[in-house]
Amino acid sequence: MNHLESLPPWAAIVVGLLMLSGALLAFTGSLGLLRLKNFYQRVHAPTLSTTLGTFLVIAASVVCFSVLQQRPVFHELLIGVFLTVTTPITLMLLVRAALYRDREEGSDAVPRAPPRD
Repeated sequence: MNHLESLPPWAAIVVGLLMLSGALLAFTGSLGLLRLKNFYQRVHAPTLSTTLGTFLVIAASVVCFSVLQQRPVFHELLIGVFLTVTTPITLMLLVRAALYRDREEGSDAVPRAPPRD
């Protein structure tokens, strides 16, 4: 038995639109990862659009299960909180590691390190 058969049509439309929007944003981030030229440009596209896409998918999940269970269901928001906290931190660590590596190799593509006091 599929519980989604008991989802009202208005809720199914809202859930479908949220899921489709989230999937399109995540796909846009994936395309940015493929199309951009260097690491420093590539790292931003999936981080920004995939986070927003994930929030739209989480919103679809909240709407779907809130309607099916006839009570507010918000525990999926914890996923959004963890993504919001961990994604920028991961981005900063990856970029700092790449910047350190490129500076150590003497790459001209990155600016020199600021002088230490």
